[in-house]
Amino acid sequence: MSSTTAPAFTAVAARRTLTGSEPSVPKPSPTIWSKEVREWVSRGFAAATDDDGITHDELTAKIKQIITEYMSNESMYSVDWSILPIPQYFIQQERQQAILGPAYQPNAMYYPTPPPPLSTFREQATVPASKKRKSSELGVDQEPPWRKSNSLLEDRVTYANPTFEDRAEKRSKKRRDETNKATSKYQNDLELRKQRFGLHSPSPSQPPWRSRSETPAPDASSGPVIGTNEDLEKKYFRLTSAPKPEAVRPQRVLENSLKFLKKKWREGASYPYICDQFKSMRQDLTVQHLKNEFTVSVYELHARIALEKGDLGEYNQCQTQLRALYAQGLQGHPTEFLAYRILYFIHTANKTDLNDVLAELTPAEKDDVSVKHALDVRSAIALGNYHKLFRLFIDPPNMSGYIMDRFIDRERVSALAKMGRGYKRALSLRFLAEELAFESVQQCHDWFIAVGAQDLLESKEDGSVWLAADTPTYKLFESARQTTFSKVDIKGQI
Repeated sequence: MSSTTAPAFTAVAARRTLTGSEPSVPKPSPTIWSKEVREWVSRGFAAATDDDGITHDELTAKIKQIITEYMSNESMYSVDWSILPIPQYFIQQERQQAILGPAYQPNAMYYPTPPPPLSTFREQATVPASKKRKSSELGVDQEPPWRKSNSLLEDRVTYANPTFEDRAEKRSKKRRDETNKATSKYQNDLELRKQRFGLHSPSPSQPPWRSRSETPAPDASSGPVIGTNEDLEKKYFRLTSAPKPEAVRPQRVLENSLKFLKKKWREGASYPYICDQFKSMRQDLTVQHLKNEFTVSVYELHARIALEKGDLGEYNQCQTQLRALYAQGLQGHPTEFLAYRILYFIHTANKTDLNDVLAELTPAEKDDVSVKHALDVRSAIALGNYHKLFRLFIDPPNMSGYIMDRFIDRERVSALAKMGRGYKRALSLRFLAEELAFESVQQCHDWFIAVGAQDLLESKEDGSVWLAADTPTYKLFESARQTTFSKVDIKGQI
């Protein structure tokens, strides 16, 4: 009888590496801001102009600083962001206080009702979720038990054991310490600036917007800058400090300067020079709070020159200011610029703002020649009536043709896409030049080459040129049409 002896060990696979697998580190989830915070940031960037002297980097840094402060104080959700001033306000307050120190008074003309301090924003905040939980048994003035704590964040967090609570407290303390260090560095830099000007801050440890509620009412004698400069020409510089009267021109000098610039423009002065001079004039008007018919004439002329040179960025800034000036009842040419605004929204394919403008039109505005022309352009494009559209392009009122120049090529491509589907035979280049509102057959021929459609042109024995009307033609222009309707930036440039 044979017996089998069992092995004294268990076989295992040999290890081939000495390094263990690295534990997976979860990626930090991105911070998602509330809708109110995003809208506040959007208001700040939307209000940015070249005339306020605030750079994009300064604006971004101030936004980050304000949000960081609220995060460190755990009050992001207890602030009413809808009434919080835009970041530019805080930047201007800091600049004025850095220059004028304790003597600084917020200008009532720019800020008729100074915003309340940050503590007020926290007191006005409400939590929508509490409305859903509110019982009919609670009185109006009775506070629910879960709202009796001063810390809103602590009310919403439930800790599993004291260890987790201690860790959370340590993390919160670390964030506060880091924020305090950053704030101290910021205050030290601000104090150094004030010392260079021989000024001192009444409370170095307190940010400017913290003490707004304690600022005394503006002095009746304080007001806008009254310029004393007599120069007809003055280069434009961004303001980095309070404007000095000797660097600002009064209105009587600005009126002579406007006549001088008109003459220079007629004599062929370069656009960069003219634009720089107009921006300097606009700045002088702004710091002196001049809002009258002369101000309207300056912005209108600058807008027309910008349109003529295709500078939609400067045109946009002038158009925005003109809307505010017209709203005050100042005389000018509101219907002319209303027509430009409609055409501009057509160019940028901004249907939302275009519909808002159409809804606000009065019967008198609709009867205006310029506005009626713009409305006809909009109707022709909406209905696909390219024949009527190009007839309107040939004879535009005022300077509407300069804005139509920005989108007429797009509509030509769209019209050719329709022709490729509707015509079954070749089309002569002469017919297309007339139909698409070209000045000559040669200009039409050059345009087809520019859009990459030269292979679709056929030369006949009599010297005429024809465009093939078939499926390849339709597909080419349909693809080009989709490309031309790409995203348009805020200045209206494709």
